[in-house]
Amino acid sequence: MHPKEYKKEKNGTGHMTNLQLENSEIIVGIDFTNNKRVNDILTNEKSAFLLYPGKDNFNLSTRKSSEISSFMGDTPHIFILDGTWPCARKMLKLSKNLQKLKRVSFDNKIKSKFIIKQQPESLCLSTIESVYTVLNLLKEGNVEQCETKDFLIPFEKMIDYQLDYILNPNSKNYCPKANREISPKNIYKTNTQRNTVFEQEEINY
Repeated sequence: MHPKEYKKEKNGTGHMTNLQLENSEIIVGIDFTNNKRVNDILTNEKSAFLLYPGKDNFNLSTRKSSEISSFMGDTPHIFILDGTWPCARKMLKLSKNLQKLKRVSFDNKIKSKFIIKQQPESLCLSTIESVYTVLNLLKEGNVEQCETKDFLIPFEKMIDYQLDYILNPNSKNYCPKANREISPKNIYKTNTQRNTVFEQEEINY
């Protein structure tokens, strides 16, 4: 997790994912090349992977169950970069140990429910939504047995609460233009002004 995300987003979906998921942990930093905890995991564990988008990655969405289990092993460790797109790119660029990891990704066919954040497009998922998707794909591949039925409930309740607050005329952060649907944002487009109400914080895998 990028330090900016750790300090400013105590209710961010990275923190929420960590609370929801057993056997998960948050490691804060930018350059993890010499990070003791990261290197301990890479040294002592048989298989470690990086969840990051890319055409040449191992695509969990298109692989058979036998291929997933064969590729990832019985107890894979998956690293996820939590932060804005620019922050995540910098973390990966600086972290030579993470660069060497095999990468996994998935085909995203669902729209994000994280409508209070600035996103390049509706198919960009928050960290918790990405982890939820990966967990379900790993379950199909007989690699994971985690129950995901209620995994997104805290996230969904947070969104509802924040939207109700923003749409309340008596709120100091009242935004009459806010809505409950994903709308195109201009933060990633050139020669346009940034939306001052929302800001992007999540990564699309």
